[in-house]
Amino acid sequence: MIECRKYRVEGRVQGVWFRESTRQKAVKAGISGYARNCSDGTVEVLACGEPQVLSSLFEWLHQGPPLAQVRAVTELEVDEECPNGFSTA
Repeated sequence: MIECRKYRVEGRVQGVWFRESTRQKAVKAGISGYARNCSDGTVEVLACGEPQVLSSLFEWLHQGPPLAQVRAVTELEVDEECPNGFSTA
């Protein structure tokens, strides 16, 4: 069963390869969606996939790549169409 979830990641998450690292994790896990910078300094991630791989991504988002300093991750279940592939915008 495919689910879509949206995450908002707060902290030092821009300019530290957060979006590209998220894309790499997502592609490896078979997750589609996107990771994009927001004007408020957060990163928004849309992830669509099996619940167990989304849980694994959610856990990883709390840490992120080595230079990131994640302060908080908010998770929402959303009803969006699942995009093809995973992009960084």
